[in-house]
Amino acid sequence: MEVILLERVSKLGQMGEVVKVRDGYARNFLLKRGKALRATADNKAKYDGMKADLEARNLASKGEASKVAEKIEGKNIVVIRQASEAGQLFGSVNVRDIVMAFEADGISLARPQIQLDAPIKVIGKRSITVAVHPEVEVEITVTVARSQDEAERINRGEDISTRNEDRDAAAEAIAAAGEFFDPEAQQDDAEPAPAAEEK
Repeated sequence: MEVILLERVSKLGQMGEVVKVRDGYARNFLLKRGKALRATADNKAKYDGMKADLEARNLASKGEASKVAEKIEGKNIVVIRQASEAGQLFGSVNVRDIVMAFEADGISLARPQIQLDAPIKVIGKRSITVAVHPEVEVEITVTVARSQDEAERINRGEDISTRNEDRDAAAEAIAAAGEFFDPEAQQDDAEPAPAAEEK
């Protein structure tokens, strides 16, 4: 099906372009959300009449979106979740969780604006794109952790993938090594090596 785009659509085209798309995509997404019109002679004439109005609205909404983009660009969202010792989440972090985290900060975003390919299922830090407007995109960071303290450690760049048992074993090994080597011993107590005789 051929459609006339009423706004810029990522990976498809700019406002006013006539593009050919699959029927289902046109009916269920583009036409339903008011992003396009069917490319008929009547709709082409209708688009020409409303082109100036669409461009004015687009500029106004782009200006507002730029203000929101400045607020959220580079922002780090922390999401606390339960997870196994290996870092696998009991559940996942999805678009709704990210939108709710922004709402807690007083920023309102719609779910389609968050471009998350698949839910986050492990602890760590991930970069995500937010399309505030079809022509304005920003990067944010989502940190998923078991606690606020762990989130701070992840953001500092610490490797939290080592398990607690491994850390405990390493601590025991260091303690055992400390007992093995007497820390009180000094170099002065040792006898000097015999000097080589001169001939």
